Amino acid sequence: MDAVEIHKKIINLLNEKGPSLPINIAKSVGITSLFVSAFLSELVNQNDIRVSNLKVGGSPLYYIEGQQKKLENYYKYLHPREAEAYMLLKQHKVLKDNDQDPVIRVALRSIKDFSYGFKIGDEIYWKFFSVSEEELNEIFNGKQEDKKLEEENQEKKDKNVEEKNEVKIDKKTEENVNDNIEIEIKTKEDNLIKSLRKKSIVKVKEKIEESFNNPLIIKDEDKKEKTKSDFVKKVLSFLESKGIKIVEEKDYKNKEYNCIVQIKSELGPVNFFTQAKDKKLISEDDFKKLLSDAQSVPLPAFMIYTGEITNKAKIYLNNYISILKAKKIV
Repeated sequence: MDAVEIHKKIINLLNEKGPSLPINIAKSVGITSLFVSAFLSELVNQNDIRVSNLKVGGSPLYYIEGQQKKLENYYKYLHPREAEAYMLLKQHKVLKDNDQDPVIRVALRSIKDFSYGFKIGDEIYWKFFSVSEEELNEIFNGKQEDKKLEEENQEKKDKNVEEKNEVKIDKKTEENVNDNIEIEIKTKEDNLIKSLRKKSIVKVKEKIEESFNNPLIIKDEDKKEKTKSDFVKKVLSFLESKGIKIVEEKDYKNKEYNCIVQIKSELGPVNFFTQAKDKKLISEDDFKKLLSDAQSVPLPAFMIYTGEITNKAKIYLNNYISILKAKKIV
């Protein structure tokens, strides 16, 4: 099939149906889930479509610019705490970061499809995604008018003070703040943790992290090692013997190697997020983590292993066979 024609079909489908999962796009367009991931990745890189931060069963939603409001139909897939933050922000339109409970503050940073951060002075605020610049100015200027009424009963106020208190928010300011918001957020979170009692600080960190872990998104454990083990060298030789090209090397340990490879197919080269494991038993969790990492790119997943696959892992592999492949090496 012509790649350009497939791109057009995907865009037409999203225009008609709105935010969609890769598996549904594949069925409607008439190609396998394995190949649709590659085409979706190309469209995202070309800025023709967008991908959600929200996950439905581990997979993001793809949509056309301007369809953000339709993502609200999927808010129920958020973690309960994130859903609570979503409802709170939707109701109030704007929330001041320092006025919220610690768990809500973390959640506001997680629901990136619905929560946009900006800064006024040294304070961080969050606005609901659909709140316009005009509404935002009305909200803040309305609060300021109440403050001015109180000041009229006091002694004269210098005009410079009034101008300083006046709040004006424009698109450029918001974009600049969003570019640097992650640094500001990290500083605020560090100060928040330090303010808690020393005896409970470890428990608080663990509680926050556990509360918002997507079951299909698992953090990397170790850093890249300097030297390649015999197993890693064996994997590299295997890939070379099969004519599989390494596009990007991610990281490696003595018994694990992660990379992105390119495999030739009938529709042309297809990239795979690949993991090789020197392990006696490949578990269902091993496949879940690999597929999670691959779908966050998004790419199909490819597991290279030396041992055996457990029964549960075989069932999982069969359920996701269109976007998850596995190959044993001796």
